[in-house]
Amino acid sequence: MDLKSFKLDINELISEFTENNLTTLADMKRVWLSRKFSFIFEASPSTNLAIFMQSLYAHSIGYMVSTASLSHRLGGLYCLYCLHEVQPFKPPFKIYLSLGELKRLRNLVIDVKEKGIKVASALVKQMLERNVFLFGFVDIHDGSVTKRVNELTDIQNARVQVAHKKLFSNTRIENFIHMDLGMELDVDVLKKMSTDYAVAKELAIKEASELVDVQNIKHIAENKKLIGEVVEKTAQDWNTQKESFYQQTGLNQAAGEGPQLSKDKENFEQQRDDVNFEQEGNEHFGQEKDGENIEQPEDDEKFGDELEQQMLSGEEL
Repeated sequence: MDLKSFKLDINELISEFTENNLTTLADMKRVWLSRKFSFIFEASPSTNLAIFMQSLYAHSIGYMVSTASLSHRLGGLYCLYCLHEVQPFKPPFKIYLSLGELKRLRNLVIDVKEKGIKVASALVKQMLERNVFLFGFVDIHDGSVTKRVNELTDIQNARVQVAHKKLFSNTRIENFIHMDLGMELDVDVLKKMSTDYAVAKELAIKEASELVDVQNIKHIAENKKLIGEVVEKTAQDWNTQKESFYQQTGLNQAAGEGPQLSKDKENFEQQRDDVNFEQEGNEHFGQEKDGENIEQPEDDEKFGDELEQQMLSGEEL
């Protein structure tokens, strides 16, 4: 989607607004109407309307949060407001605003209050009360929304490829049975990122509340379960199920020996003991046999005498 012409129109609109250092919303409306700027939506694409609108919003926000003159920053704010108000889409697309951009919007409100431009601070308050913003963590005004989506898609595809290689590089099931899920997912890093994000949200909302009414956006800073904690709980459940699997199958976690391997090892040990026992028995039997050979003449002589006596006793009877 080529949005260069739309962004060029916004550039020209804000450039005309800043030629005479204009600062009020009425001035922007006059410039907007003189250029018939609402016709910008006549050339809107038939598909990917969300990307189209967020691209226009992001370009205006780029002016609003820039370090340029106050007239440029106010031009970005007023253009953003007008784009949202005159869009033909129902329901209207909300304005994506990152926490960093929200903080810079707060700085803009401070500056206009110092300059006595009350309409700008009132406009920001009205937009917050009407809940026209969709707050997020990622800044996208530095590049197009389409580019950012493509980058995220590429990252996701790369992760899938890495996961595919890890999964099929070695088909031995033991590699995955003994896998440490917490280490694979970098739970500690994820927990720190989610905690920092929660702190940043709370701080940004708190600072904004000192200047404008943020009652309608307080819910995004409520203490909800962090994604890091959810992933950590999943890793713990994985370990619990893994231990249960070990107990049910008799699998050795440390050595990775299966039940059949353990059984074969036990059979081998038993056979080795039996062989040793037979060898010891044969040696002992040989010793006994040798002893019998030595004592055999004396035993035969005694047996002959006893037999003769029994026969004589029988004849007497």
